[in-house]
Amino acid sequence: MDFTLDEDRQMLAETLRRFLADAWDAQRRAGAAAYEAPYHQPDVWSQLCDMGVLGALVDEAHGGFGGDGLDIMVMFEEVGRTLAPEPLLGTLMALRLLRSANAEEDLAAVMTGAVRTVVAWAEPHDLDAVDDVTTTATRTDDGIVVTGRKSVVYGAPGADRALVTAMLDDALAVVSVDLDDAATTDYALIDGGGASEVVLDATPGRLLLEDAGAAVHAALDAGRLALCAEAVGAMQHLFDMTVEHLTSRKQFGRPLATFQALQHRVVDLSIEVEQARSITILAASSLDREGSHRHVAMAKHLVGRTARTVAEESIQLHGGIGMTWEYPGAHYAKRLVMMDAQLGDADLHLRALTTMG
Repeated sequence: MDFTLDEDRQMLAETLRRFLADAWDAQRRAGAAAYEAPYHQPDVWSQLCDMGVLGALVDEAHGGFGGDGLDIMVMFEEVGRTLAPEPLLGTLMALRLLRSANAEEDLAAVMTGAVRTVVAWAEPHDLDAVDDVTTTATRTDDGIVVTGRKSVVYGAPGADRALVTAMLDDALAVVSVDLDDAATTDYALIDGGGASEVVLDATPGRLLLEDAGAAVHAALDAGRLALCAEAVGAMQHLFDMTVEHLTSRKQFGRPLATFQALQHRVVDLSIEVEQARSITILAASSLDREGSHRHVAMAKHLVGRTARTVAEESIQLHGGIGMTWEYPGAHYAKRLVMMDAQLGDADLHLRALTTMG
């Protein structure tokens, strides 16, 4: 099977690779991870929006130029190569929900960067439960108000709006809320990205979707695919760094790469990365089609396990330098472990697969 990217996707990948490599070099990336507060570069985000790359996450019928799984994969793999902590994950999931709602004006505003929008779905009692929601939406004479608390809202620091999942008339709904009307607590994740706790107390909102269970699950699956692709990009970059280290580092007068035991470990790592890439391609090619949820769960499980393996092996093959703050490889290893935990870890998706039949 030919996995070669078409010309448009190659151009997207090359453009993002050059831009993100300049915007997020190793020194700036380490600085982001060192901040106690969420580190965000509004100028970088504005440039991404001005370049029009967010259009790759939306289909042509809704004003974009891509929108399928392979477009998501191409974009997030380049994000993984540079560990750029831009709020793309939350934006992707928001775009998917807005597409389900056919909210043309909102989609255009997000793609152009006029309104930065994220998705608030997780709750403190269970960060992985999608349907077990205690947040409530209530109809009033003036519209909709929302009450509840949302946790680990990815990309929320500095965002304008959140798409909040809430129970309305005994069904899951999505309500658009201005974050200025909510109480938010921003914090940095261990890999340098930002998230927020969002508390809503009869907060006014705009009903976006009723009976939204399927749309929410589909948006989260798109986010899981994005994380798998980001992990593949990070793993490939870390693998290349490891090979370069073994080739240039000498012991007993010989490059480390000439030792057979280390060669075997590198070959094993290469196979692991290619398996992760293959399952991610499968999930990307089936997104929004029959079997999509199963393929995404398979990818998230395998990629999560592989990411941890690559992180641990790369540190061992680097030796002591692999754990130092100054060496970029340590940040890639940390990000890979973090990605496994986001939107359900490998164990959660393995349990989910056993119930799918």
